[in-house]
Amino acid sequence: QVQLVESGGGLVQPGGSLRLSCAASGNIVSINAMGWYRQAPGKQRELVGTLFSNGNTNYAAAVKGRFTISRDNDWNTVYLQMNSLKPEDTAVYYCYAHTFDPTDNGSWGQGTQVTVSS
Repeated sequence: QVQLVESGGGLVQPGGSLRLSCAASGNIVSINAMGWYRQAPGKQRELVGTLFSNGNTNYAAAVKGRFTISRDNDWNTVYLQMNSLKPEDTAVYYCYAHTFDPTDNGSWGQGTQVTVSS
């Protein structure tokens, strides 16, 4: 399994930027994909974006063109670079990891709060 710890959240003004980090430990050699989800008050958790081991990525339409997922070569750390932030981006952001184990339901971080406000 993989253990994940997010950091980098905070308060930022609209139009500003933040970079979230997700530190991974455990069986990181078996990681197939890592990504980010977010959950705003009163809403369901939604996918932000995913980075796959083959280099492919996917992003939610709401963040495409503004957010970018990247990683260290050994999956030790995954990043979410957030630019042109909007108040609608306010949420708790969660890191996610999935291994090559077909029975793996994924690992989750504890979440980090991002607040976009003047």
